[in-house]
Amino acid sequence: MYKIILSFRYLFRKRISYLAFLAVALCVFIVVVVMTVMTGLVTDFKRKNRNFVGDCVVGTESLVGFAYYGDFVEILEQADFIEGVSPVIKSYALISPVGTERSIGVEIMGIKPVEHNMATGFSGTLYHRKGDVSKAFEPAYDPNLTGCVVGIDLWLVRDAKGRYSYEASPAETALAVSCFPLTAKGALAKAGVGMINTKTFYYSDNSQSGLARVDSSLIYLPFEQAQLLCGMAGPVKRANAIHIKFKPNVKVEDGCEKVTLLWQGFAEEKSGEKSAHLLEKVTVQSWKDYRRAFIAAMEKEQTMMTVMFALVGITTVFIVFVVFYMIISHKSKDIGILKSIGVSNANIIKLFFGFAFLVGLLGSGVGLFAGWLFLLRMNRLENWLFEHFKFQLWDRTIYAIGDIPNQMDFRVLAVIVLSAIVACLAGAFLPSRRAASLKPVETLQVSQL
Repeated sequence: MYKIILSFRYLFRKRISYLAFLAVALCVFIVVVVMTVMTGLVTDFKRKNRNFVGDCVVGTESLVGFAYYGDFVEILEQADFIEGVSPVIKSYALISPVGTERSIGVEIMGIKPVEHNMATGFSGTLYHRKGDVSKAFEPAYDPNLTGCVVGIDLWLVRDAKGRYSYEASPAETALAVSCFPLTAKGALAKAGVGMINTKTFYYSDNSQSGLARVDSSLIYLPFEQAQLLCGMAGPVKRANAIHIKFKPNVKVEDGCEKVTLLWQGFAEEKSGEKSAHLLEKVTVQSWKDYRRAFIAAMEKEQTMMTVMFALVGITTVFIVFVVFYMIISHKSKDIGILKSIGVSNANIIKLFFGFAFLVGLLGSGVGLFAGWLFLLRMNRLENWLFEHFKFQLWDRTIYAIGDIPNQMDFRVLAVIVLSAIVACLAGAFLPSRRAASLKPVETLQVSQL
């Protein structure tokens, strides 16, 4: 009982204890706010990437693509662990609004809207055709025309708050899309002056994936039309990728392993075919591996932030160490009295460890509460700062960020609280050992009383 009473007395009656308490609270507050925002941004970015590509991608980086994709699609559709399959054409092209001389370099993606929506979150990115993805390539002003879906940042401008000025209905606009068709060997399919394939498409909708690089550089085209433009519609048709979505009860890793086995068997079966060499460059990747070049940068930033705040935690250890060292120096006579009545060295250490535990627990509790209040009002605070001082954490005209993430992850909070308590115990370790090593005879000498 005396250990609990003395721990509370040292905490509330020694003003220097407030320094350790406030240091822990401030450290926890900063870490909670920053890690919540960073974790939210990374989680949201990963979710958007997964919606964009599905769970698994069978594909090649070569613009030539690979043959016999239709046969493999049939195999995948018969698999009981797969929910959706979408063959995709990918290439690069120049687009020019008809009647102008301006051209823009873009990436084109040929898809079958319904099938692609079953494998990815395609319909959720549309504005005008969100409720009827089957009509994604049908312009509302003339369903008989061949439409295209344009990345929203290619078509509309974001305001300072990240909002777009959507049109009531798609504007009637013709876009000339030009690209170089390639043979199965990677050579230009056409020679001379007419080496470029050009076709006119009509703006039918825009797509907002939430991925800045995608929304500013991608145009969706009907699968067959993209295949013709890229020279992949020959006797042996080709595609660049097959996007796959697994059923809800299938883990991504397990699903990718099964697809890999199916692909290996399929490639072996086709090894004697004329275009079998194209299958050698095909890989099976999970959504995370497929988008690794983009996701890795965000994860690296998250890791760096974690390391930086781990260093902040080390600073807290030193603050607690100094506070405890000073308390023990001023309370040596209390320690001498306790030891003179039979309190063991182990119990002296437990006493100060209990004190350190209280500092860590209460300090992290206050820091958590303050962090929660701040996160709850953070977006309103940013809006107020923008309205009065034109200040934003992220310029919404550049970054595809809506509200700042403020949803706490309880696993992250648990780690932060546990780390704060461990930091306090670590800071109290050496002073506690020093307190235990004090001798009553030396601390209770009459000349020192």
